[in-house]
This record gives sequence, structure tokens and C-alpha cells, in this order.
Amino acid sequence: MSDTPDPALPPSLRFLKALVITLMITLIGGVIAMVFVLVTRLPGATTLPHLPASLALPAGTKAQAVTFGPGWVGVVTADGRFLLFRDSGGPPVQEVPLNLAANLPAGG
Repeated sequence: MSDTPDPALPPSLRFLKALVITLMITLIGGVIAMVFVLVTRLPGATTLPHLPASLALPAGTKAQAVTFGPGWVGVVTADGRFLLFRDSGGPPVQEVPLNLAANLPAGG
């Protein structure tokens, strides 16, 4: 008497085994494809905007936030102003006063 099982599987189990092997190969291929896409696309995905070399902030102002747009740079100052500059630098093109206290909720 032999203790080894019969290697012949029923047809339904052979089909299930083939499906599991196909799924395993598909998952391995998908992981390899995802790693390839991440390695090739992510290093160049983040390009920083160009900050002009000469933004002339008015005397005594301190920049609190900077934002960029096509052809312009905006600076929010600590004293509550929004200064709009051309992308080429130089003095501000426009100055907008910000009334932040009127927009804050009560108690905060």
C-alpha cells in the first residue's frame, strides 16, 4: 500500500488550479508594471515654479506666503497686503490690502 496521493486531480480542481496560477502571474506582472511606471514617471513629475531673482518687496515688509501663476507671482505680506509682481521681477505691479480680521470667525 502506498501513502502517496494520486497525482491526478478532478477536472474542476485542475481548472481552479489553472485559474489560481493565472491570477498569480497577472498579479506579479501588475506589480512589476506599477513599479516600472512609478520609477520612470515620478522623478520628473514635480517641477518647481521659477522664482524671479529680483522681487523688490517694499521696505519693512516680510513675505508670509508666495503663489505663482502664468506670468505673475503673488506675495502675501505679514502686514496684510497682497503684492502682485510680473514673472520677470522688479517692483510690485499691483497692491491689494487684505482685511483678514473681518473674515475671521468670532472667538478664533
